[in-house]
Amino acid sequence: MNVWFRIADTLGALVLLVGALICLLGVIGMLRLPDVLSRSHAATKPQTLGMLLVLAGVALRLRSGMDLATLALIGFFQMLTGPVAAHLVARSAYRTGQIDHAELLFDELDEQLTEER
Repeated sequence: MNVWFRIADTLGALVLLVGALICLLGVIGMLRLPDVLSRSHAATKPQTLGMLLVLAGVALRLRSGMDLATLALIGFFQMLTGPVAAHLVARSAYRTGQIDHAELLFDELDEQLTEER
């Protein structure tokens, strides 16, 4: 039984490290990318995956029922709120004119906004 705990601890540390590196890549992307939409992408995709990997690594290390339930709730709310917040930031940037329309491949929101006016 002791061997399985060592394997779980080692695997947990490895998953934790990979998750932290993915989060670091997301932060570097947020600092280095040129426009709001690219930064919004870097703020959600790698951050959500990295945070879920960090939670999985912590879950492998803790192995307690209450801790696992708390980590599951944290992961659920991260998956629920992260993409919605990034969408709202990108939509706000679009509506305030901070988006370069020449770089957009499709601009479906422009058609919706002109119909509202």
